[in-house]
Amino acid sequence: MSQIIIHGRKVYRGKAKGQALVTHEGLGTFGSINEATGVVTERGHDIFGECIADKVLVFPFGKGSSAWGRSFQMIAYNGVAPKAMLIGEVDSRTALGAVVARVPSVTDFDIDPLTIIQTGDEVEVNADEGLIIITKKD
Repeated sequence: MSQIIIHGRKVYRGKAKGQALVTHEGLGTFGSINEATGVVTERGHDIFGECIADKVLVFPFGKGSSAWGRSFQMIAYNGVAPKAMLIGEVDSRTALGAVVARVPSVTDFDIDPLTIIQTGDEVEVNADEGLIIITKKD
């Protein structure tokens, strides 16, 4: 197995390790993710039907309204939050989602994680140090 290291900037503190769930599309929350189950419900989305719970969620940007904070608070309350998030372009919505759910999150990468990480790869996130270690699946 090969390992790749990416460096970035902390959005929200913490450490986590888990299996990656990667989308190359923007990710919404309210009406796009079932807050009780963590399943992506946005029809036509490339991860439609996938569950974000206990995954390292890798996505390029957040979309939608300011419901990110409310939605991620409910997702965390219901125990279906991702273990960590790697966010290509962070904004106030996605940062608030990370904070209210207390999900270790990183952005501003030296290498675009969307070009490296595939769904199923093992990803270790140390948001405090801005360090991401990817173990490629075979």
